[in-house]
Amino acid sequence: MKLGIVGLPNVGKSTLFNAITNAGAQSANYPFCTIEPNVGMVSVPDERLDVLAKMYDPDKYTPAVIEFVDIAGLVRGASKGEGLGNKFLSHIREVDAIIHVVRCFEDSEIVHVDGEIGPRRDVETINLELIFSDIDIVERRIDRTKKAAKGDRSLAGQAELLERLKTFLEEGKSARGFECTKEERAVIDEMPLLSSKPVIYVANMSEEDFIGDIKENKYYRELCEIAQAENTLVVPICAKIEEEISDMPKEDKFLFLSDLGLSESGLDRLIKASYSLLGLISYLTAGKQEVRAWTITNGTKAPQAAGKIHSDFEKGFIRAEVISYDDLVACGSMAAAKEKGLVRSEGKEYVFKDGDVVLFRFNV
Repeated sequence: MKLGIVGLPNVGKSTLFNAITNAGAQSANYPFCTIEPNVGMVSVPDERLDVLAKMYDPDKYTPAVIEFVDIAGLVRGASKGEGLGNKFLSHIREVDAIIHVVRCFEDSEIVHVDGEIGPRRDVETINLELIFSDIDIVERRIDRTKKAAKGDRSLAGQAELLERLKTFLEEGKSARGFECTKEERAVIDEMPLLSSKPVIYVANMSEEDFIGDIKENKYYRELCEIAQAENTLVVPICAKIEEEISDMPKEDKFLFLSDLGLSESGLDRLIKASYSLLGLISYLTAGKQEVRAWTITNGTKAPQAAGKIHSDFEKGFIRAEVISYDDLVACGSMAAAKEKGLVRSEGKEYVFKDGDVVLFRFNV
C-alpha cells in the first residue's frame, strides 16, 4: 500500500512524515522545502504477530508494510504549473490513497500561505487543483474517444459517460463522488484521475488541543463537516507529539502516550483508517521459518490470497488449511487445534477473513 501525504505548504506534512517514518525528511518554515518526494517504509503494527512469534520462535519476523510518500506542498494554480505544481501532481498519480494534512492549529511563527487558517478553503484549494488536472485529462480522452467512435459506434456511450464526468468535475466535485455503474467506473478507473483516489483527512492540531477536548477546536469541527459530506474519515493528530515519540523504545512510547491519556499513536490510528478506507485485511502465516502478515483486499478468495506469496501458489492451488487467530492462540499450538477439529480445509471459493492463519497446499 502506497499513501501520498499532501497539503498546502507549512501544514506539517514533512514533520508528520519524519515522525511516522523516521526518514529525516527536510522540514522548514518556507514553501517548497520538499521538492522531490521523500519515501519511507513503515511496518504495520500487529499484536497478533507478536503473539505468534512467542509461540513459534521464528527465524524471521515480517510484518506488513506501508509506503508513505511525502509530496511537496501544493498551491493555488498547481494544475497550471504554479510552484512546480505539475511535477508534484504527477507524484500523486502513483499512490493508492491520499493522506490530506490540514492545519488545525494556530502559531504566529509558522506562516500560512493564505495568511490565515481556514480548513474549508485549504481543502478546496487542494481539491480544485486535482480536479482541474483531471478535467484536462478527461477532455483529451473525450477527443480521442469521439474520433475513435467514428469507426466504432460502441464507443459513443463511453464518450457520453466522459461528457457527464467532465460536467461533474466542472462543478468543483471530485471524481470519487461521481455516481455511475460498476461498468462505467471501470472505464473511469482506466484514467489516472487524481480526484478519484480515496482520501483521509489528517487534522494536525496543537498539543494542547489534541490532549484536551478536540471537539473544542473549531478548525477540527470544520474539517469533520467536510469529511462527513465526502463520506470519508478524519484522523486527529499532533505532529509534534508524533515527532517526540518517534525515537522512543516501544515501552517508553507506551508510557508517554498513557501519561497523555492516549492508547495508541497517531500512526497506528492512521494505518487503521487507511486499511478501513481501502478495504484491506491481513492474513497470517506462522511457523519456525517465518511469522508474517500478508495484506489483501477484503473479499479475496483463497487462490488469489495464495498468489500474494508466490504466483506458483495460485497456479497450483489445492487447498488452504485455515484456523482463526483466536482459536489458534486459545489452543496454544496448531497440533492441539487439529485435535479439536478447529483447522479447516478450504477450497478455491473460500473468502479470507482478517486474522486467518493459513498453510497453503499447492502443486505445480
